[in-house]
Amino acid sequence: MATDSTEKNGSAAKNEIMEATYRALLEQGYADLSISSIADHLEKSKAAIYYHYDTKDDLLVAFLEFAVDRFEETIDTETGNEPTEDLKHVVEKLLPLQPDDEQRQLQAVLVGLRSQAVTNEVFREQFTQIDERLVGTIRDIVKRGIDKGTFRDVDSSRVAEHILATVNGAMYGQATTDRESAAAAARVSLASYIDSELRRRL
Repeated sequence: MATDSTEKNGSAAKNEIMEATYRALLEQGYADLSISSIADHLEKSKAAIYYHYDTKDDLLVAFLEFAVDRFEETIDTETGNEPTEDLKHVVEKLLPLQPDDEQRQLQAVLVGLRSQAVTNEVFREQFTQIDERLVGTIRDIVKRGIDKGTFRDVDSSRVAEHILATVNGAMYGQATTDRESAAAAARVSLASYIDSELRRRL
C-alpha cells in the first residue's frame, strides 16, 4: 500500500511539473526556458524538479510525451463513430484555422523544440515517436471508415502519412511566417485530398 501511495504521489508531482513546464514554455518559449523559470511556475524549488529529471532536456522529452498523451486523450473523448467527422476533427485540432494566442504560442514552442531534433538525438527519437503515434491515430480512423464502408479501400498508412506531412508543413509555416492564409489553403487542399482519396463514388 505504501508503494502505491508513493507511486501516486510521484505521478501527481510529475503532472504538476508538466503543467508548470507548459506555462513556462508558453510564457518564455524554448530559447529562454530554464529550470528556474519552471520552478517559479511550480512554486517549488529547483530541487523538486531535479528529483524527477536530471536535465532540462530530460524534462522536455517527458513534456513532449505528456503533450501527445493529452492530445490523444482529447481525441478519444471527442471522436465517435463517424469516421468522416472524426478525421475532420483531428485535422482541425492539429491545424486550427484561427488559432488563439495560446494555440499560436504552443505551435511556436513545438516548432522550436522540433528544430532541436536536427542535432539532438534524444529529441529526434521523441519526435519520431510523436509522429508515429499521430499517424497511428489518423490511420485508425481511416481503417474504421473502410471497415464501415464509409471510405474506399485505400492504403490507410499512405493516407495518414500524407495528412500528417501536410499538417506538419502548414504548422511550420504558420509558426515561422506571416502568411496568414497558408493554413487555410492547406486545410482546403487536405479536404480536397481526403475527398478524392476516401470518398466512395456511387
